[in-house]
Amino acid sequence: MSEINKYITIPKDVAAGNDLDYTFLKEKGLAYIEKLAGNIWTDYNSHDPGITILEMLCYAITDLGARISMPVENILASADHKKSIEDQFFNALQILPSKPVTENDYRKLFIDIDGVKNCWLQKFEKTVYVDCKNDLLSYNPKDFKTIDSNQKSSFDLNGLYQLIVDFEELNYSEFPKEADKKAEIERIKTLLFELYHRNRNLCEDLIEIKEVETHPIEVCASIELIPECDEELVHAKVLRAIDHYFSPGLHFYSLQQMFEKGYSSDQIFDGPTLENGFIDPQELEQAELRTEVRLSDLMQIIMKIDGVKVIKEMSVNNVLDPENENDSWLICIDKGKKPVRSQLCAFSYFKGVLPLNVNSKKVKEYTEELEAADKEYQALAKVGMEINVPKGSYLTTGETTTIQNDFPETYGIGELGLPSHATVQRKALAKQLKAYLLFFDQIFAAYFAHLNKVKELLSVDNKQAETYFVQAVKDIADFDELVSDYPGTDDAELTKLLLADLDTNVERRNQLLDHLMARFSEKFGEYSFLMKQLYGTYADQAVIHAKELFLAEYGELVNDDRSVRNKGISNWRGSAFNYWKQNAEDLWDTENVAGVQKRIARLSGIKNFSRRNLAFSFIEVYDLIDSDGKKVYRWHIKNREGIYFLSSTEDYTAPRFAEEELYQAIVKIVETQPEEVINAFAAGVSDESEVGNFEIQISPAGKYSVDIINRNADPKSTDRIIARQFLYYTTSDELLTAILEMIHFFTTDFAEEGMFVVEHILLRPDVTSNKGLQEQFMPVCTDGCESCEPIDPYSYRVTLVLPGWTYRFRNMDFRKFMEDLIRKELPAHVLARICWIGERGNKVPDDQNEMFLFENVYREFLLAKTNSGQEQDEDTLTKLIKISSELNTIYPTGRLIDCEDEDDLLEGKIVLGRTNIGNL
Repeated sequence: MSEINKYITIPKDVAAGNDLDYTFLKEKGLAYIEKLAGNIWTDYNSHDPGITILEMLCYAITDLGARISMPVENILASADHKKSIEDQFFNALQILPSKPVTENDYRKLFIDIDGVKNCWLQKFEKTVYVDCKNDLLSYNPKDFKTIDSNQKSSFDLNGLYQLIVDFEELNYSEFPKEADKKAEIERIKTLLFELYHRNRNLCEDLIEIKEVETHPIEVCASIELIPECDEELVHAKVLRAIDHYFSPGLHFYSLQQMFEKGYSSDQIFDGPTLENGFIDPQELEQAELRTEVRLSDLMQIIMKIDGVKVIKEMSVNNVLDPENENDSWLICIDKGKKPVRSQLCAFSYFKGVLPLNVNSKKVKEYTEELEAADKEYQALAKVGMEINVPKGSYLTTGETTTIQNDFPETYGIGELGLPSHATVQRKALAKQLKAYLLFFDQIFAAYFAHLNKVKELLSVDNKQAETYFVQAVKDIADFDELVSDYPGTDDAELTKLLLADLDTNVERRNQLLDHLMARFSEKFGEYSFLMKQLYGTYADQAVIHAKELFLAEYGELVNDDRSVRNKGISNWRGSAFNYWKQNAEDLWDTENVAGVQKRIARLSGIKNFSRRNLAFSFIEVYDLIDSDGKKVYRWHIKNREGIYFLSSTEDYTAPRFAEEELYQAIVKIVETQPEEVINAFAAGVSDESEVGNFEIQISPAGKYSVDIINRNADPKSTDRIIARQFLYYTTSDELLTAILEMIHFFTTDFAEEGMFVVEHILLRPDVTSNKGLQEQFMPVCTDGCESCEPIDPYSYRVTLVLPGWTYRFRNMDFRKFMEDLIRKELPAHVLARICWIGERGNKVPDDQNEMFLFENVYREFLLAKTNSGQEQDEDTLTKLIKISSELNTIYPTGRLIDCEDEDDLLEGKIVLGRTNIGNL
C-alpha cells in the first residue's frame, strides 16, 4: 500500500486518556501552580490545603472522564425506559438500503415474491422514426417513405423495459387444472407490475412481463448406486440437481450468514429491503440464463449426490435439433431461453448387476419433502434481519455531587460542618472556602448536564432549542448562607441565568445540525445565505426548521407490517411517482411524487412538496378606482376559513408595488417569535405597544386590533405601518390568540410554493402499437437532421413547472439557486427543462392563467393514464403535450433608472434573458 493511500479512514479513538490519569492531572496542576505562584508558594506537600483542593479537583475530573469513557450505548441510554437508541438514530434498515436502481436491485425485489424463481430485466426495443423535413415523429417507417433518406432519421426510446420471469413450478395438488396455473401466473404478474411501479425509477417504465421460453434437453443416464441407499430418494435428488443446473434458483440468507460470508453491513443492506432475507450478490450475478449445457457438468453434479457409486453411461441431446449429433458433450441454448428436462429423459439404476425399479409415486413424495425442507430452511433467513443495537443502561450519567463532601472533616465544609464550639472566625473561613469551591462545583455540574444531553443534541429528530445546559448543585450544607436567589429547582431558569449571554443557540444549533448532515455529505450553505438576504432575522429559524425536517425525513420510516410510511430523502432520491392503477386521491393532493421532488423541496425549504393546485392562493391583489378616477391596486389575504384577516394600508400604482409590500408584511410577521408575543402580553400591553413587528391598537370603546409595522422605517412616515388586520377583539387574550394564529398560519399553512415534475417518457404514445400517430408525439425541432442536440424528446427528460410569482421564486438569485439545485439533484443522465410560469389565482382570468390551465390538463392526464396501461388516452395526451410545449417562463419586471441614483442600482436590476423591461 502506498503512503498516499495508507490512511483512508479517520480514527475513531483519538482520546489520549489523560482525563482518567490522576497522576498526570496532579502533575499538570502542580506545573501550573509553579508557573503562576512559584515565587510565593514553594511548599507543595500533601498536607497543604491548596494541594488538597488540587487533588479533589483531579478526582472530580477523573469521574467526568470515566463517564465520558463509558460504552456509548450507556451514554445514549435514556432515563425513560420506553425510549431506546433506535428512537434517536436511524437503524440499518432505515438508512442503508435504497430503492432499486440497477437491474440486480430489481431482480432482488422481484425474486422476493413467492412464486418467482428468477427474472431478468431487459430493454424494451422501440424505434421512433423522424421526418426531419416536417419535424414529425412516428412509430411506423412507412409514414415517411416518400421522404428523402437524407431527411429521415430514427432513435430508440430509452428507459423502457420488459421483464422476463422464470416462475416456480406450481404444486399439482394446489393447482390441478391448467386454467388454475394460468390464473396464478397472471396473479403473480399483477404483483410484479404493482411492485415495479411502487419502485419505479425516474423516466423509466415497465412495458410487459413475459414468461421465459424453454429449450428442452433430453438427459439419459445409467447409474450404479451403493447397496444401502434408497434409490427413490437418490432419483429425487438427481432430478432436482439437474433442474437446478438448468435453471438455478437463488437462496435467501440470514444476516448472520451474510456476515459469515465476509460481507460488511453496507454491502449486505445495499439495494432494496427484502421480506425473505438477503441474497448473495455474487450468486445473483451468476444466476443468469444458461447459454450452454455441458455433459461433464451434469456428471460432476450427479457424482456428488449421496448414494451414487458410478455413472455407467450418460448422454444429453438437443430435442429441438435431434439430428445434430456433432457434439454430444455440449449443447448451445437459444438466446433468451432456459433449458428444461424433456419428457424423453430416461434414467436406469443398478445395485451391482441388479437393475432397480424406481417407484415414481415415492419419488414424488421425496421431492415434496425435499422442497418442504428447503422452504423451512429458507424461512429462517427472514429471522433477525436487523442489526441489533446494543441496549444501554441508564447510569445517571448527568448526576452531580459537590466535591466539598470529599474533603477531610477537619476542613469543616462537608455535610457535618464544624463543631458548635468553633469560633466565628473559623466558621467564616469555612464559608469562604465553600463559596470559593462552589465555582468549581457549578462548572462540574454544567459538564455533567451537557453529557446527559448528548443523546438529545445528536438525535436526528432533535427539537431542542437550547445548546448550553446547567444543573443546580443541591447537596452543599448550609447552601442558603452562601448564595441568594439561586433557582435550585429549575435547571432551565438556572441555565438562562448563568449562560444566557453565552448561548448563541441559533448559531450553535446550526453547527450541530451541520455536523449531523455532514455525516451524510449534505449541506445547506448557499440556501442559508439566500434566506438571510430574503428574510432577514427570520431566516435563522427558517433554516434551522428546514435542516431539522431534512434530517428527520432523511431515512426511510416503515410501519410494523413493513409498509413504507415515509420515503426517505436519501433512499428514494431517484424514484418516480406511482401512476399505475391509483385512486384519484393518490394522484392529486398527494405526496405520491418523485423522490427528487421531495428532496429538492426539503433542500430549498419548500414546506409542501405534494402534487396539488398551485394556482390557488390565499392572496388576492385587486384593482379599484380611487377618488381621482385612477386605477390603483390593493391586496388582502384570507385564511383557510376564507376570512380576510390581513390587508394593505394604501393604494399602489402597479400590482408589483402592492406585492412588494404584501411579502414584506409576511416577512415581518414570521420574524416575530411566538415566545416574544406571549411574554409581552404576560407583562401587559397598552395602546400602540410594540410587540416584535406588531403594534397593538386599542379603540376608545376598548376594542383590540393589530397592525404590522416596519420598525426600520421613519416612525412618522407612511412606510411604518405596512399592513392592518381589520378585525376587532374584545379582550387582550383574544388578540393574543389571533396574533399567535397569524404567525402559525404564515410559518406553516401559508404555502404558495411547489412544483410539478413531468416525465416525458410517460407522454409517449402507445409503444405496443405501430400506428403513425403524429399528433400524439411531442414536437421536435430537428434542424434538418443536422442538429447536434439529440432529437429524442422522451428518453430521460423531464419538465419542471414552478410558480413564478411567489416571493422567493420571483427573486432571480433564488431562481438561479433552485435551477442549480434541480440540475444537481436530478440523476446525472436526466435532462431538465425548467419553467417558471403563471399568475396566482384571481389575478388573471382562469382561461388566461397558464398554471391553472396546466394543472387541470395534467390532472386529467394522470386520472386517464392510471388505468389505461400502455394505451394512452389520446385526448388528454394531446392536450398535455400542447400546453407543456407552450409554457412560457415569466420574469420579474425591471425598471429603467437614473444611473446617478445609487440607491436604486441593485433593486429591480435588469438582467438580459431574465428580466422583463419596464419604464416607470
